Amino acid sequence: MSVADDLRQLLTASRVLDAPAELRTYAYDASFLTQLAPRSPDAVVIAETVQDVSAVMRYANANRIPVTPRGAASGQAAGAVALTGGIVLAMNAMNQILEIDTANMQAFCEPGVVHAQLNAALAKQRLIFPPDPGSSRMATVGGMASTNAHGMRAVKYGPTSAWVLGLEVVLPDGQIIETGSVGSRAKQSSAGLELTRLIVGAEGTLGVITRLRLKLMPIPIARAIVVGLFDALEQAGQSVQAVFAAGVGPSAIEILDERCVQAINLYRPAMALPRVEALLLFEVDGNPPGVRWDAERICEVIGPFARRTEWSDEPARISALWEARSLVGAAVGMLRPGSNRAYCGEDICVPVARIPETLRAVQEISARHRIPIATYGHIGGGGLHPGHLIDGRDADEIQRVLRVADEIHLLALRMGGTTTGEHGVGAARAPYMAQEHGPALDVMHRLKRALDPNGIMNPGVIFDTPARPFEMPLNAPVGEPAVAPIDPG
Repeated sequence: MSVADDLRQLLTASRVLDAPAELRTYAYDASFLTQLAPRSPDAVVIAETVQDVSAVMRYANANRIPVTPRGAASGQAAGAVALTGGIVLAMNAMNQILEIDTANMQAFCEPGVVHAQLNAALAKQRLIFPPDPGSSRMATVGGMASTNAHGMRAVKYGPTSAWVLGLEVVLPDGQIIETGSVGSRAKQSSAGLELTRLIVGAEGTLGVITRLRLKLMPIPIARAIVVGLFDALEQAGQSVQAVFAAGVGPSAIEILDERCVQAINLYRPAMALPRVEALLLFEVDGNPPGVRWDAERICEVIGPFARRTEWSDEPARISALWEARSLVGAAVGMLRPGSNRAYCGEDICVPVARIPETLRAVQEISARHRIPIATYGHIGGGGLHPGHLIDGRDADEIQRVLRVADEIHLLALRMGGTTTGEHGVGAARAPYMAQEHGPALDVMHRLKRALDPNGIMNPGVIFDTPARPFEMPLNAPVGEPAVAPIDPG
């Protein structure tokens, strides 16, 4: 009997897939690496219940079969594909919001709940789950927890880990545990090791998340947006530092480089953004008088550095400016008609003071390898998203863009930063973890071995040290573009 046949004997509610065409659809996530080298599993389980997840894990552990948990597969680091075969455990059908506890400002939900749908339900109670990945309309909260997703407003509200109070987790041997104190609805605790924080960000290497207890907050009453236009990247970087030094804490600070501004104007000419080296968007939120004061103060502080500043608390203006930012992921393709966006080396984070230096270094890498790159990101926290544009049918360009990604990862480490600010490690950035973490990586690996002694949980991500992507054998179909879906970042 096959693995799929065995699983069908074990499960009651969940579905098992093993047809070749079905397995092929699970060979990809949104990463460029899996577009080039898809990895099909031996079987897929579309999970419906925690009991079935437990049964799958007991079977896989006893037979030493790899298991890869998977949400919406919107990740860009090759972290949700079966790199060594085995079972893909698809969690997206476990998608129920179980309870919204308004009095305690908490929500209980299954891992397959889509982020935007959760916040739409919470909005009826004037509540919000603050983490906000650019892929909000695709990303599941389970996937966000697994990668410790950040987003535009992480500069004020922090990453996903700050908003997860507890988890139900199925361990590799099938045991079901609850972290964050059994049955608790407390918003804080000092009881024991923080297992919730250990599981969040582990990318499915320690267990399978089957339920989340999330902390909520009231939706801010007022918002305003400030626009700064800068003739030099250095002036934009100085402005961000000056705003923090002035004691203002924006909820978001976004940067668009010159190529991004050009791309938005090509994609949506009505925007008519001025051609500058950098455009900054500052968002502030809170009570109306405080929001107005913060917006005016930001304009005052960045005025000496900027060509022009403006601010608005009008909803229509705020929406239009954020639309410009949200268009970037799709718009950068306008810079090179017929090109594909290669999601690799797309998620570095560096110290805020070194962002201008990093942006200029990315431009130099772009020129040297003849790969157009448009960069945007969450400058308030140092996160940058270089967008590489290539002809996915050109083998030479594919190799060049993989070298670009390699150099960008090494650049981030050289700048005192990290190879991933919010998208996770997966397989794409696993080769850099030893350099990034030093001996601490071995400590992480020891923790994994303690919980997963047979090494079945999502092998190939974080802890393993494969060849760097440009050294790997790739099998992109000849004559077909290697395409990844657009994520606005």
